[in-house]
Amino acid sequence: MESVEQLACLDSPDSTPESICGCLAKIFQVKETEVAFLQLRGSLLNFLYPTELKTAGAIPLSSSAVAARTARTKQAELFNSFTQVKHFSIFELIKLGDTGLDEQVIQKLMSAPVIAGNGEVIGVVQVSRKAPRPAAAGPDFNNDDLRKLESLARFMGGLMTLRS
Repeated sequence: MESVEQLACLDSPDSTPESICGCLAKIFQVKETEVAFLQLRGSLLNFLYPTELKTAGAIPLSSSAVAARTARTKQAELFNSFTQVKHFSIFELIKLGDTGLDEQVIQKLMSAPVIAGNGEVIGVVQVSRKAPRPAAAGPDFNNDDLRKLESLARFMGGLMTLRS
């Protein structure tokens, strides 16, 4: 299980998608713009975070997108060569925050389902490392990181179930 401090930053009574993703960014030592939180509504995944992607469109559950596959299969995945994976790069073209780093693309990615207490997928959380090229993206994610993300996603699912 995660440390009490890590879970405490997720379980604040006034937690929002922004604060939850900020907490995940700290836990995985990535920038806040490298965390995404999508909510499943019907047959579409809609971005709750980053805020800039809320109006950028939705991902159909039936698509080949990694987030859609994560939701369909209920399986977490890890990609340390993400540029080689077929994905919806349209979302990477949207400027996030005031970083001014428009050449940043996702080089490494972890994706995990957010599952409610009843076992239904209610969303997907993704943590990435962005850079203009792989060597600049920082360390690879490992299986321990993926297990930690899965555990945190389960915790998030419980929180979201309690609050709905």
